[in-house]
Amino acid sequence: MSARPAGTPLWEPVELPPQPSLHGVVTADVAVVGAGLAGLACAYHLAERAPGLDIAVIDAARPAAGASGHGTGLLGPRAGPAIDRAVQRFGPRTARRMHLASVRAVEDVLDLCARLDVSCGLRPGAQIMATRSRAGLTALARQARAYRALDLDVPVLSPAGIRARVGVPYSAGLLYRTAATLDPAALTSALARACATKGVRFYGESPLRAVRAGDLVGSELVFPHGRLYAGQTVVAVNSAAQAVGLPVGTVLPLEVHAVATAPVRRPVYEALGGRHGYAVVDAVPMAPYFRPLPDGGLVAGGGTVTVPTGLGTDRLRALRERAWSWLGRWLRTLHPDLHDVSVAHRWSGRIGMTTDGLPVVGPVRGLPDVWYIGGCCGHGLAMSVAHGAYVAAALLGEPEPGDPLPWHRPAAPWMPVQSVGRPLLRAALDALGRYTRRTC
Repeated sequence: MSARPAGTPLWEPVELPPQPSLHGVVTADVAVVGAGLAGLACAYHLAERAPGLDIAVIDAARPAAGASGHGTGLLGPRAGPAIDRAVQRFGPRTARRMHLASVRAVEDVLDLCARLDVSCGLRPGAQIMATRSRAGLTALARQARAYRALDLDVPVLSPAGIRARVGVPYSAGLLYRTAATLDPAALTSALARACATKGVRFYGESPLRAVRAGDLVGSELVFPHGRLYAGQTVVAVNSAAQAVGLPVGTVLPLEVHAVATAPVRRPVYEALGGRHGYAVVDAVPMAPYFRPLPDGGLVAGGGTVTVPTGLGTDRLRALRERAWSWLGRWLRTLHPDLHDVSVAHRWSGRIGMTTDGLPVVGPVRGLPDVWYIGGCCGHGLAMSVAHGAYVAAALLGEPEPGDPLPWHRPAAPWMPVQSVGRPLLRAALDALGRYTRRTC
């Protein structure tokens, strides 16, 4: 339910179920607002475990119209802050559980792809977090020590070890073995079709206007042309939650950018790890990253970020153009033979960020029958699916054993970004972007 991204994505949703807009008065046992990966995973697991449940999925546009269909398809482990900071904030035991939960989330997506039998360009392959900067080396050294202390399988890669996999001169790296790349819109579309097959109803082009407690139980959801009364509600709308007044803390909308090339020459593709499907992510925040495509092209993302709130159309368009141009230039520096490669697709999408880097997954304060999922902070491909399954289990009275993880909470910290704080935040992100572009 996030604002529609700009540009022309490499991937588009296909074969979606019918989605009439919501008119009149509608009822459901469970209403899921938001037809991205989190909402659809929740609906799928509910329908799978409780076949008689009446489930309705409602979206402001259509499935995969938001972040779930406009990512770059990197499926890798990570939830919350870097592992060394997680140890400092939550202690070794919880930090270790956080990392293992994110690894399981990747494995669950791989299993889901197999069960759905979806053709989504899935390529299992390791993910490399690498760096060329002094700041990145310091960050990776701290993380490597933490992984070793927690007995987690994240080996260090030397410059030679990286070049043996991806022919780009990085100074050091960490290797995440459980990872993959895929077409995120195809996976989201497949989930929508699987939900429809199980009897889930869909409503499209129906933005949520308000959420209220029901007169007796459940909740009342208000849409432009109708109302829906549900026994239980899951709101998986990322930063759009604040527009309807949900008290989930600050989940800030950030616009991120990506480009994709036409197929490159085969030797270049192989030199950049194309045969094995490696994805390379820089250790510096907001730094650019790249991954090969099954058709021989390349995708690059990152490098800059925009706070779109309060920006006019012309200003936002100019910032997108600048970001896309910079990404294209950066991509051409990866290999000498990429100097003339053409960019075939350019697009932008919205992600939800929290001030402490943790997602928000939990019941909404003051609305006992409403749950919220959002704020994956750029790591949503695996964690959104995991969060949807987690909430489905909780609604069915099947909670996970053990203590809740730190992101299982009702709200993120609040940050004043509506007026005075917004220019300060934008200036800080602009400064970080300039630093990132200098060090990459």
